[in-house]
Amino acid sequence: MNATHRLVRLVRRPDGLPTPDDFILVQAPIPRLEAGQVLVRNTHFLVFPGLRTLIGGETRDVPLPPLRPGDTLFGPAIGEVVDGTLGKGQLVLHLQGWREYATPAAAECRLLAGTLPDPVAHLAQGSAAYGALTRLAEVREGDTVFVTGAAGAVGTMAGQIARLLGAGRVVGSTGSPDKARRLERDLGYDATVLRGAAPLGRQLAEAAPGGIDVVLDTVGGEQLTAAVHAANRGARFALVGALDGQLSPDRAGGSAPTVLDTFRLLNRGITIAGYSGVDHPDVEAEWEARLGDWLRAGDIHFPYTPVRGMERAPGALPALIAGRSFGASIVEL
Repeated sequence: MNATHRLVRLVRRPDGLPTPDDFILVQAPIPRLEAGQVLVRNTHFLVFPGLRTLIGGETRDVPLPPLRPGDTLFGPAIGEVVDGTLGKGQLVLHLQGWREYATPAAAECRLLAGTLPDPVAHLAQGSAAYGALTRLAEVREGDTVFVTGAAGAVGTMAGQIARLLGAGRVVGSTGSPDKARRLERDLGYDATVLRGAAPLGRQLAEAAPGGIDVVLDTVGGEQLTAAVHAANRGARFALVGALDGQLSPDRAGGSAPTVLDTFRLLNRGITIAGYSGVDHPDVEAEWEARLGDWLRAGDIHFPYTPVRGMERAPGALPALIAGRSFGASIVEL
């Protein structure tokens, strides 16, 4: 084993959206194990838009620390134990991504014991979508479901989950005609609305002529505004993301103001709630069991864009923010 490894650090806090120059790939000694830690050789780690918020420093109400210049990035990762109190060769999930070798505490690692047919699927961001669609905005048989940001890590899973839970029609939003085709061809979306192609309200009326019963919102902004206008009486909205704010060059990732028509919310009896996994600790195990069954049956797919090689990792977050991925973005080492 080499005595050094590569990791990605934040160079400076970006002025606007981050660019590859805001990150640097450095060589550093592999940390020595301290009591209770394990040494893990990472094989995959997730690139997630929430890093934009951590880099921007607006972390109030966020259960993760801010990232400051000089800090190593972090996030969900899968790796193989090479030393420490856990069995050598075991695959684990932990939060020390963005480096080739990690030293998480053994108590902070989750052993991956074959629940899913492909270990990489443990990085799928479907848990929040599943929880939101079963706990907050429960999908009923025949419902029309609208998923904003449908081509993202959450959205690509959410549409499939909604269908498996009984949705009669699934509509998504994206900003790319190519992604719209893939959503409809590969992931079972019935229709998509394209940001910037025409007024969203008009597109939604055409894509969901019977109105919308459930909204799984990962974006906010004008898409959430339009969804309220298209909602049926008794519609249920679950908010699981705020990409409109996180991906805005004019914000630091910690706010996403949206205009909502409270008159329609009131008179149509629409409910809106934000989903947090902390409030639903039972969801993760339930989701993982169902995901495993669905994957083995071929009923669901985990779409992701691979970023191959540590040398490409510094550009992975800017590429994600620029919309150059479909599904999750995962660095493969």
